[in-house]
Amino acid sequence: MSAVAVHAHISDAIKAPDLVRLGPNLYVARFETMKVYSTLVAVERLLASGRIRPGATLMDSSSGIYAYALALACHKFGLKCRIVGSKTVDKTLMVQLRILGATVEQVEPQATLKLDQSLRVARIRELMAADPDLHWMQQYHDDIHYCGYEPVAELIAAGVRGAPLTLVGGVGSGCSTGGLACALRERAGEAELIGVQPFGSMTFGCEHIEDPGIIIAGIGSSIPFRNVRHALYDQVHWVSFDYGLSGAVALLREHALFAGLSSGCGYLVARREALLNPQRNVVFLAADTGHRYVEGVFAQHADALALDALQPTPVERLDQLRLPWSAMRWNRAAFDPASAVSPVSMAAAQPAAAH
Repeated sequence: MSAVAVHAHISDAIKAPDLVRLGPNLYVARFETMKVYSTLVAVERLLASGRIRPGATLMDSSSGIYAYALALACHKFGLKCRIVGSKTVDKTLMVQLRILGATVEQVEPQATLKLDQSLRVARIRELMAADPDLHWMQQYHDDIHYCGYEPVAELIAAGVRGAPLTLVGGVGSGCSTGGLACALRERAGEAELIGVQPFGSMTFGCEHIEDPGIIIAGIGSSIPFRNVRHALYDQVHWVSFDYGLSGAVALLREHALFAGLSSGCGYLVARREALLNPQRNVVFLAADTGHRYVEGVFAQHADALALDALQPTPVERLDQLRLPWSAMRWNRAAFDPASAVSPVSMAAAQPAAAH
């Protein structure tokens, strides 16, 4: 009988994902809260390097799960936590953050994601100017957040064997998919990386299309994120709210896996990829549980579409993107945000989309 691990802090108990096999070559890395591992490693290294001192106050902007991860890391290491949050931070999370000792302020509701993110960053700059001793974690820009995904990559490489690997996940700040891809390519050979984006996100040039549902904020962006390394991605898929909802409902209905909206988007893309490529193992990331999506997503389960009927529109150029699902071979290209059609030169040389 194997020894049972006893953890010194709850963050260590929940930081790693559970790997679940959903089909012959389809797997999910299911996190309770994905950014905990990355944040713990980042904070530990910042302390060890002297970039932050014991008892310091760590601060960042968040629309949800990073706030919880940072609060847990501060609780574990005896640091103070300050969050400038979006109005999308739900009441359950807000209560937890405050009991954990975090100082939380929310910006006023904005008409667009861009205004919301920009206002949060502006507020952080005000706070930094008033108190230079605050440490801004910069989850969007400081690549120290890549480091925490190295042990997750080891877990995936050890658990999913026997075939080349494809990783599917929401892009967001770039650290989870980017960090995992870098580490997997070192450990498990030539892993393919598929990034998932919402319509309306500027990260891969889709800010010109607005989703009539909602922008899935956690996997997109309306301001530049320096931690996104575009040249790591082999494919990019843009998924609408309605299709993400359908994926999340199907994931629960078919596999009893209760996960969030970005996980539904990932499942939609990964499920199709696994069917089209039986010679590859496909792993997608489920970043959080479905609890904060009960009203906004799962209560609408009667509206969910059958996934077998959903197909992406293959595109070669960014100005060809269209709702509700578009797919493009990115071919590890750089990205020129000044170009409406970038990266044409690399995309046009290959088949347009994922098959």
